[in-house]
Parts: sequence; C-alpha cells; structure tokens
Amino acid sequence: MLGAVLHAPGDVRVEQREDPRIVDPTDAVIRLSATCVCGSDLWPYRGIERVDGPSPMGHEYVGVVEEVGDEVRDVRPGQFVVGSFFASDNTCEVCRAGYQSSCVHRVPMGGIGAQAELLRVPLADGTLVATPEMPSDDLVPSLLAASDVLGTGWFAAVAAEVGPGKTVAVVGDGAVGLLGVLAARELGAERVIAMSRHESRQELALDFGATDVVTERGDEGVARVRDLTDGLGAHSVIEAVGTQESMMQAIRSTRPGGHVGYVGVTHDVALPGMELFFSHVHLHGGPAPVRRFLPELIDLVLERRIDPGKVFDLTLTLDQAAEGYRAMDERRAVKTLLRP
Repeated sequence: MLGAVLHAPGDVRVEQREDPRIVDPTDAVIRLSATCVCGSDLWPYRGIERVDGPSPMGHEYVGVVEEVGDEVRDVRPGQFVVGSFFASDNTCEVCRAGYQSSCVHRVPMGGIGAQAELLRVPLADGTLVATPEMPSDDLVPSLLAASDVLGTGWFAAVAAEVGPGKTVAVVGDGAVGLLGVLAARELGAERVIAMSRHESRQELALDFGATDVVTERGDEGVARVRDLTDGLGAHSVIEAVGTQESMMQAIRSTRPGGHVGYVGVTHDVALPGMELFFSHVHLHGGPAPVRRFLPELIDLVLERRIDPGKVFDLTLTLDQAAEGYRAMDERRAVKTLLRP
C-alpha cells in the first residue's frame, strides 16, 4: 500500500509500505476513505520534535472495515467506522471515567500511521464507532473531523466548562481552535470570542458561531478580551496552540473562578506558580479523549446539525501528501484532507 513517511524535517515521502494485517485478535484492518494532516504533525515536520529515522505519519482516519480479529465483536467487515488517535479498550477504569486517551492499554495511532490506504486498528471494539449505514460522500470530511480536531475542540470546551450564558474566548485559529468555536456554540455559550489575525480563518470562525473577533495577541489580546468582558475576562477559555505565549494569553484572559481547557500540544511551556496561585483560574486539558464524544459527534454530523468538515480547505490525493504538509506549514491551508 501507499503511505506517508517522514524521513527528516521537511521531508515527507509517499512510498510503498507493507500492507497491514491482523496481529492481535482484537485488531481490525480498515480501508481508509479519507485521512488528513494534523497541526501536531507539523511539530516533527518542522524539526521541533525529534525524528528518529523514517516515521509513518497520520492519526486521523475514517474508512470501511475489511477484516477483524477473532475477538472483535462490535464491528464487522463492510461497516463504515470512525476512530480516534489513541486506540483504547473503552472498558478499563480510566476509560469508564471518560479518559480513553489515558487508557491503561492505549496505543498511539500516530505510531502506526494513518496517512495511508489501509490501517490496522488495535483494540477495535473499544476504538471504532460504526455509522448506522454507509454515509454519503459529502459527509466524509465532517466524520473525519470527528476523529480528532472536532473531538479535541469539543473536549477543550467541556474542560473549560462552557455552558449556557457564558462568555468563551478561543486562543488559536487552527482547525482545533475553529472547532472549539463550533463546540462552544453547540454547548450553549452566549458569546464566543475568536482570537485570530487571519481574515479567512476569522470568516470561518464567524460561520461556526463566533460573536466577536480579537486580532491582537499576547498582553494586547488579553486587554482586548477584558475590554469586551467588563474588565473581568471570559468565563471559559480554550487554548488550542501549545506555546508559552498562547498558554499565558489563555490564563490571563480568564476571570477569577473561570476555566481554561488546554488541548494544544505543549512545547516548552512553564507556568508561573505565584501568578496561578492568585489567579483563581482552573486548568484542565491534555490529549482529548475523543472516543468519549464520538457517538454524539457522529450523530450531530449525520443529522447535518454541524458541518465541521469546513475546516478542510485543501483536498489532495494521498500521493500529494508532501504538498499538503507544505501548505499547512506555510499557512496556505488550515487543514489538508487526503483521499487515497
């Protein structure tokens, strides 16, 4: 099969890889209908995360089950399925508490590589959610979004305790931040402040339900959010970047007693203890337990109540994956969808 492999920073190649097969009796093999490039894939692409030799890429996926192991009971060949970026058993104590991304048996899908034609999914019963019937092709991008960026934006909003009557600020205008805007509106937020300096992303944020746009960053961005909230700050803030600046912008944009939901993969973030102590700001986040939300998100997509697939503004074939990475790295695209 064809699959995308990162050989070194900036060096993505689509090459022949061995077809996946059933290894454990809890595995499934699916033929991918679509996959994509994630903002987190850009960290190793840019050399910020170390690349130790050729690495299969990709962790977002939807497709049709081709084969299952002897112990798989809940999915079967021929079903269209959506998975998440951590395989999980969905039965351990941690999973039952709603944190499948910290499952005691979790397997990172990025290490397997979903930017490919076929994919082996471990712990298939706990990881994959089947749609009731084969979805129409126009719904595939939105179902793919549920596999990561929608689920991650949704978790950020839940972690930030977004709810009716609240004001929400969203730090980050990538796919996760934009879908954090969508999640905040779906969860009943009265006001959603999108922080973005890019016109096309501002337009998409407004389409997803943002009520205000703040173009400033850092301390100026914080001041602008406070201006919009009677000097208090937002009740809930979504942090969807993962840098020192974005984390501090999120914390300082939150009112005392408010909540920050952080889902940007952090790099060299150090939090000032004394400032946190006196801020009375709650922090919660981490790798999103996408599996917790998949049934609800899939239903919302199939009912056409939400259209998160709009974050894909560039569609390429799998063999053009390198261009998809370049486009996102150069901010010519929010998110690249890859079709095998």
